[in-house]
Amino acid sequence: MPMMRAVRDPVAQLTRALTRPGGGSSDFDLNPETVLPAGRKLRPAGVLVPISLTRQGPRLILTKRSSALKHHPGQIAFPGGKQDETDRDVTATALREAREEIGLPSDLPRVLGQLPVHETVTSFAVTPVVAILEQDFEPVAEPGEVDEIFSVPLAHVLNPANYVIESRRWRGQRRYYFAVPYGPYYIWGATARMLRGLAARVSE
Repeated sequence: MPMMRAVRDPVAQLTRALTRPGGGSSDFDLNPETVLPAGRKLRPAGVLVPISLTRQGPRLILTKRSSALKHHPGQIAFPGGKQDETDRDVTATALREAREEIGLPSDLPRVLGQLPVHETVTSFAVTPVVAILEQDFEPVAEPGEVDEIFSVPLAHVLNPANYVIESRRWRGQRRYYFAVPYGPYYIWGATARMLRGLAARVSE
């Protein structure tokens, strides 16, 4: 595993990164030959990118989705989901979903900002909401939705050198995607693409 560079001041570093200009991303970035249907409608969604400021250094909290789920079973993901009509905005969506999926109190995260919208192959317009956790909490996995809650060093996912491009067959075609493995965790797809966008901004 490549050596990780220390994140000396994660709050300042992330705040600067979130203010930098730049467009959104999509699951099709590495597959330019993909033809998207005209007039497609994207459903708004919000995910939380929760970064815990631990004594050992900042760590990114992620989930492993239940293997029993219909969509994306067993994949690594941020806590989050589609925006409900009762949600004030996508930030409220991300905080609500994090409360439901990992037991994170909604008043605990300090929201730093948002990354540009990411379009998924499942027709969601996902807004990643970056937040800092300055206090510990007791994670509780939502039964039937989340198999595991874990964390990885923030420095690992902020290092562009740790990302690889891999591929697999999907709907009869070869699809290329980003991955940023860490130990036993294979972080790939939309989650890795959004993190790769954050890493690029931090590295500018």
